[in-house]
Amino acid sequence: MPSVASSGIKIDIAVEGRSWDKPAAAKAVVTRALREAAAVSSRRSAEISIVLTDDAAVRVLNRQWRGVDKATNVLSFPTEGFPGEPPLLGDIVLAYETIAREASAEGKPFAHHLAHLAVHGFLHLLGYDHQRSRDAEAMERLERRILRRLAIPDPYRIGVKTPKRGLREARQKSPAGRPSVSPR
Repeated sequence: MPSVASSGIKIDIAVEGRSWDKPAAAKAVVTRALREAAAVSSRRSAEISIVLTDDAAVRVLNRQWRGVDKATNVLSFPTEGFPGEPPLLGDIVLAYETIAREASAEGKPFAHHLAHLAVHGFLHLLGYDHQRSRDAEAMERLERRILRRLAIPDPYRIGVKTPKRGLREARQKSPAGRPSVSPR
């Protein structure tokens, strides 16, 4: 996996889905979004693994870890890490087809939606959640702040067409540390 380090943040990105026709561009968007999220959240040292894959692989993971038999846009798998090493925050898995479909339905650039979901997944790794309204508001406020620094419009703005108000990700911890994702 290629590794990108910035300010102590190590980002490993694997492209495992054939749908990602511009993987270098997607990696750049995700890397920039995660660097900004780390800076805003004062995360100075950590390791994150990203998997850019397809709906089929995410559907399998979603069924396995959440008991939901359908694809979703992003799954987050927090991990514990190992003593004496930079904190391993966990894994973020992004599904191309769902992200593309949502971006199109919401009338926004794919890159903006991808960056938003990378940030969203990162915040889940830090322990943010959106199961309760108060928690969702705090998480969305931080997402807006990070996205503003990336010059990305507020994805939660009133009047913006969104297929789902709240995004749902896996919050269970992977017993092996990393999910196994295979290309289609």
